[in-house]
Amino acid sequence: MKFPQPYTLKQISELIETTYVGADDFPVLGMNEIHVVEAGDIVFVDHPKYYDKALNSAATIVLINKEVECPEGKALLISDDPFRDFNKLTKHFKPFQSSSSSISNSAKIGKNTIIQPNCFIGNNVTIGENCVIHSNVSVYDDSIIGNNVTIHAGTVLGASAFYYKKRPEGFDQLISGGRVVIKDNVDIGALCTIDRGVTGDTTIGEGSKLDNQIQVGHDTIIGKKCLIASQTGIAGCVVIEDEVTLWGQVGVKSGITIAKGTVLYAQSGLGHSTEENKTYFGSPAEDAREKFKEMAYIKRIPELIEKLKNL
Repeated sequence: MKFPQPYTLKQISELIETTYVGADDFPVLGMNEIHVVEAGDIVFVDHPKYYDKALNSAATIVLINKEVECPEGKALLISDDPFRDFNKLTKHFKPFQSSSSSISNSAKIGKNTIIQPNCFIGNNVTIGENCVIHSNVSVYDDSIIGNNVTIHAGTVLGASAFYYKKRPEGFDQLISGGRVVIKDNVDIGALCTIDRGVTGDTTIGEGSKLDNQIQVGHDTIIGKKCLIASQTGIAGCVVIEDEVTLWGQVGVKSGITIAKGTVLYAQSGLGHSTEENKTYFGSPAEDAREKFKEMAYIKRIPELIEKLKNL
């Protein structure tokens, strides 16, 4: 998330009431999660296990809960609760905006696009040309939909990320200020849910086709010409490269990469990154041929036991 204008380190520290290490006029251009940070961004870290990763990331401002040695060319914001203060920044720069109409006046809708009754189109949404948005679709604020996109009934684009911090009093949600971006020629089935990025984009690439009842988590990037079948659940921050096929009821762990041309057979559970053009099956998912061999061997166990009894 980029700020509408550059800010200084001092201005940001005053906004969230923290101390800082660095020049008063050190430039601050935006804020992002660690997997998408760039120079000028703030990243937050609140666990010693991840200090080095944050301090050595592309981010040039680190919101941290301990005063540590500041890397050259960077600045620190010292907070007793970086998670809370990251939320403060999101609320300030991307506050929730209520809507007073089903289709916001700030929405931009292209030529020949059809929006069926009972849809909700939020603030600052952009929808391209020749799209069909079927009934009861909800498109939350700031979403971007390309040309020739079809979205079937009951789908929701832009709900909040499933991202919580456990507190003694309960769970504290990390507020989402990112977007959903749907590229050209995408089809999305009925009752799908595609969550917005926390600070970046959740993206569905050009020409990809999603079946009914699919969940796509925050900040996940789906490439071009992917096929995803019904009841698949994809966690946050997954990278799915081009021409991947996920069959029904596949579950995908967060933070992994599914390489180009990967195929996952139905009811597989994937917890690791894959290799290009390989087929996987099972839970945990493994090379499909090897998995089928194992299953064949297992089926022969009763036969082998009987043979041993007769020796």
